[in-house]
Amino acid sequence: MTTAIKTTTATRADSNLASIVAVFVIGATLLFSAGLAQATALHDAAHDTRHAMAFPCH
Repeated sequence: MTTAIKTTTATRADSNLASIVAVFVIGATLLFSAGLAQATALHDAAHDTRHAMAFPCH
């Protein structure tokens, strides 16, 4: 019985690169969204999130 083992180094590298790019894009989107949003909108979003997660905010 002969067993052939293939390594998929290129596939792993491509997968890692895709993950890095996806995290970068998501992070940049969050950063610029928060940077360009009005202060009131950010406060309201954070306030509602804190209440939803049962964290005190006042």
